[in-house]
Amino acid sequence: MRLSVVIVNYNVRHFLEQALLSVRRALRGIEGEVWVVDNNSVDDSVRMVQEKFPEVRLIANKDNPGFAVANNQAIRQCAGEYVLLLNPDTLVEEDTFLKCLVFMDTHPDAGALGVKLIDGSGKFLPESKRGFPSPWVAFSKTFGLSALFPKSRFFNRYYLGHLKENETHEVDVLAGAFMFMRRAALDKAGLLDEAFFMYGEDIDLSYRIIQAGYKNYYFPETKIIHYKGESTKKGSLNYVRTFYQAMIIFTRKHFTGRRAGLFILMLQAAIWLRAGITLIKNLWDKLRLPLLDALLIYGGLVFLKNFWANYYYKDPEWFKTNVLWFNFPLYIFIWLGSVWLNGGYDWRYDLRRLVRGLGIGTLILAAVYGFLDLDYRPSRALVLMGAVWAVLATVGLRTLLHFLEFHNFSIGRDRVKNLIIIGSAEESARVAGLLNQAGVVKNFIGRVHPAFYTNRKEDAPLPVSNKTTGCPVNNMEHYAASFPIGAGAELGLLGEESQLDEIVRIYRVDEVIFCSKDMLSQNIMSWMTRLGPAISYKIVPEESMSIIGSSSKNEPGELYTIEIRYNIAQPGQRRNKRVFDLLFCLILLVTLPLWLLFSGKRNIFLKNWMSVISGRKTWAGYAPHPQNNALPKLKPGVFSSLDELKGLKINDHAVARLNFLFAKDWNVWRDLDIILHTFK
Repeated sequence: MRLSVVIVNYNVRHFLEQALLSVRRALRGIEGEVWVVDNNSVDDSVRMVQEKFPEVRLIANKDNPGFAVANNQAIRQCAGEYVLLLNPDTLVEEDTFLKCLVFMDTHPDAGALGVKLIDGSGKFLPESKRGFPSPWVAFSKTFGLSALFPKSRFFNRYYLGHLKENETHEVDVLAGAFMFMRRAALDKAGLLDEAFFMYGEDIDLSYRIIQAGYKNYYFPETKIIHYKGESTKKGSLNYVRTFYQAMIIFTRKHFTGRRAGLFILMLQAAIWLRAGITLIKNLWDKLRLPLLDALLIYGGLVFLKNFWANYYYKDPEWFKTNVLWFNFPLYIFIWLGSVWLNGGYDWRYDLRRLVRGLGIGTLILAAVYGFLDLDYRPSRALVLMGAVWAVLATVGLRTLLHFLEFHNFSIGRDRVKNLIIIGSAEESARVAGLLNQAGVVKNFIGRVHPAFYTNRKEDAPLPVSNKTTGCPVNNMEHYAASFPIGAGAELGLLGEESQLDEIVRIYRVDEVIFCSKDMLSQNIMSWMTRLGPAISYKIVPEESMSIIGSSSKNEPGELYTIEIRYNIAQPGQRRNKRVFDLLFCLILLVTLPLWLLFSGKRNIFLKNWMSVISGRKTWAGYAPHPQNNALPKLKPGVFSSLDELKGLKINDHAVARLNFLFAKDWNVWRDLDIILHTFK
């Protein structure tokens, strides 16, 4: 057995499917095996592997023991002369494994090999080659010196910035997304250290392979896509804590004396520093637009106060100072709170949500105004003028921000992006159908005929590539066709793949979808690198119902899929659910004397009121069922759909269906309906 490929999966079924299809192609002509270890995914990954990839050796864990443990489970059982640890959110070229085998066979000193990694936009990932962490390396990375001097041997030792990305080099550390290892070196160095749950195990293993007398190589003659955002959420505090704790484990294991103590102290300081920076950044990202809105509105209200006092009352001191510290903050809180509830900050350039929120806020403010003490009711005209100013100021601010970001003033009527599909007529039609079913709004320009069909016989030779451009030469006959993408619409043939540069420029293409059934992965990656990151790229795996892509290594991957979309999983709806819980708690508090008369319900509400207020429970949730793990997560519900059906016999299948419908079609009225029926 020449090669064993080991993939550890956790809730990335769509990316795993694409990775396995690319691995299947890359193993053609090679005696190999594929192992998938699933760490208790709830996204149906296990069934997908069983049904679509029967040749894969599957280990389905009943819990999540971590990345290192899962890899070791397969490594202990695999039989390959070489072992490849591969991430599920990757795509390999058709000749990746062959090139790696040739290199390793001709370099007996090589214990492990890493390849060139690119992200979903075609950009090179610097973690393709790394140096060992040391106090100075950690300091340079933590305080941004490596980013300021990316090509420096001294400041960017972490990413080995002085080594050229297109040349083979001996390196210290390989990326865990693709570690191609000699089994003999692995046996001598030992398996992955299971003290690492996630992150750090690749650094530790790379270090031990060198200690065992072998070398690690960076090999850029082949490349893979690593979407990365799917497995690394760098914007989270959990990532910061887990990553730096892994570095502390590595330091305690391999460093001793004062050097180890200094390094650990530095890493612990880095945890607090990076956690603080991350927390501040996340908070700023959420609050900067509301704060800018608040400052603009407040400044306008101060101007209107002075103007109205001089113009109408003829007295600059007419308004009391309490309007500055009480009335204006109250007005702004109600206006912006209403915008928030209307989703104006979830969709920051949606002017309808913004204006609607300000309008509702003005109505609420008018009602509240009448309940205020006379000393706190300075002028109704000031409220009305302030509302007009709030609309003008916030709309103007968003128009400016939209121009700075997109260089146009088309706010509220965003240009529909131009999209092309590269594939055969048959496969392109299938992809267009998927896009229609998924409700994707794009301007379909047409399709481009691929240079080479990859759904050939297994013994068919690979195509010859153009050495000058790096992109494939057209060796297929011209095949003109058009196909329906909607009612009465047709998507025609724009040209051949060799003309893609001109097609993208002429039609101002924003997004390209590659049909992997009809294209080689290496050609897809070549085009991504050549066309550049200004274009969004997506790939549709053969026979898949999903279209996959990612615009950044730090962002989650994107999916166009016709699978179920749950209302309860949408950020705005989750916020609305939480607001409803709090408002209902407030109503219960205000009407306490009344609902205490309902002796049958009194204990339920008294027992759960504080739990809902604190966020440990929600008033309406799922009924208990084992399959709830496959649904969007919710806090335990005080009531559920079953409470509406007291006295009826409901089997497990019906309970699962009720929970599914609750998640899929949720809105605020559904929660209220469950609570009211429970009262009855």
